[in-house]
Amino acid sequence: MTWDSGTDEVKEYLKAVDDVRTLIKRLESLNPSKKSEKHELLSKADAVLQTSMSRIAEEFKKMLETERLSFRSTEDDGLDDSSRFSFGDGSDDDSFQRESITRGSKVNIIDLINPQVIPDLKSIASLMFDSNYDKECSQAFISARKDALDDCLSILAVENKSIEDVLKMEWATLNFKIRRWTKAMKIFVRVYLASEKFLCEQIFGQNESIIALCFFESSKAFILQLLSFAETIADGPHQPEKLPKILDMYEVLVDLTPDIASFYPDDNGLYLRTEFQDVLTQVADCATSTFLEFKNAVGSNVSNTFPGGGIHHLTRYVMNYIRTLSKYSSSLSCLLKDHGEDQDSSSALDASPAFDDENSCLSPMGLHFRSLMSILESNLEEKSMLYKEEALRHFFLLNNILYMVEKVKGSELRTMLGDDWIRKHNSKFQQYAISYERSTWGSVLNELLNEGLYPFGPSGSISKTLLRIKLQGFYNGFEEIYKSQTGWSVSNSQLREELRISMSEKVIPAYRTFIGMFSWYINVKYIKYTADDLENYLLDLFEGSSRSLNSSHRK
Repeated sequence: MTWDSGTDEVKEYLKAVDDVRTLIKRLESLNPSKKSEKHELLSKADAVLQTSMSRIAEEFKKMLETERLSFRSTEDDGLDDSSRFSFGDGSDDDSFQRESITRGSKVNIIDLINPQVIPDLKSIASLMFDSNYDKECSQAFISARKDALDDCLSILAVENKSIEDVLKMEWATLNFKIRRWTKAMKIFVRVYLASEKFLCEQIFGQNESIIALCFFESSKAFILQLLSFAETIADGPHQPEKLPKILDMYEVLVDLTPDIASFYPDDNGLYLRTEFQDVLTQVADCATSTFLEFKNAVGSNVSNTFPGGGIHHLTRYVMNYIRTLSKYSSSLSCLLKDHGEDQDSSSALDASPAFDDENSCLSPMGLHFRSLMSILESNLEEKSMLYKEEALRHFFLLNNILYMVEKVKGSELRTMLGDDWIRKHNSKFQQYAISYERSTWGSVLNELLNEGLYPFGPSGSISKTLLRIKLQGFYNGFEEIYKSQTGWSVSNSQLREELRISMSEKVIPAYRTFIGMFSWYINVKYIKYTADDLENYLLDLFEGSSRSLNSSHRK
């Protein structure tokens, strides 16, 4: 190749080409009467120029290919940070590498071609354009750069999968592919395409139409390949677990929209801008539909409760799910603003003047989250009715409401739902706790009242028979509560301790008073437990493993 032969050879060759161009111009400038005299010479000159242009185009393309700097990441997966990578020639001598420089606030420009050959590439392009071989020059550039961009996507691990292949993927695999796509998309657009556009400008100078054409034609297929993956995901089933990843894709596309508009501003780029916007809209619709369908699914969930009245798996799933979604507050608010949730639609559970005032200040996402929480509460209330014991219904609800409150208090959900939501649900929790204690101990503690023990009036004698019956009734009730509620479950250690203390404060003083008041009338053989025994037994409650006082006494 000429450009492999040294500077003198190149200068001599370029001078010869320029002489031919000059000759052609002179021959073409002859007046018409002398056209026949110049025809044969002009034909030979055109043939020589065509041969030289063909050779130069070949050298132009070869130089673009052989002097290309290979993409290599400084991270193991090549995706963790779009600015942490470099280009090099792959040899020990990395003198052609340079650190990325920031161009503007977002993109990073990197050498895609050995900087030392840029002047040669520029001179070849200028010569071919001056010789009216701009089309051939552009085609050579586009062909070489398509191969380079294809290699870049391979290194970024972006595979050209069919729609069928993507839809058949297991979620774990698809999750990994989406994570790679979101990171690769940012790198490809903000680094590789930015550098590609800069390379076009370096080689083709101020020729904006050629720069736009070459950049568009060389990169079009790869942008469409990346968009095709996002489109396939958006067209797939709306599964709740996909929503965070779909929102990741949405945010990347939104963030890159100005870059795409900047890279493809002309009529040629209109096609890509339109495709990009269409895919963004599809991903946005998919995210919105997935969230709204999830709300409906929560309301229609028919899963059963389980023994022990613990935190339902639906409660855990929903709360952990929306805590994850809270990271996408801005995006979800934007997507949900046209799917309004007013204070009435968030269910009668949240209807109060205070809520009306606070709802007016909430984001669309906050309103939808309140609505979702109300839907969850309604579903939990329906599930509580599956328990036969009234106490267990209240116990189940207080357990689940407290779990919801704690999840909100310890996350960004507090800001989204508001402190008034927390106050209201703390109040609900207290109501359920009171109802639980009343339904649990109400009839049992009634046995420790002195009603009926004085059949002949306060000054009369005590009915010892009724006294023994009432004491045995208390023991039977306590033992039944112990047997059932040791099997009930409270995962929150603080709640478990507070419930035990609250019950102890009600049961133990009442028992001590009863025994102390009537100790003269009760044979010691009828007293099965001391107050300390009962207090210790209460510590066994809510451990999730049923026990019996009749078969196993506490030591």
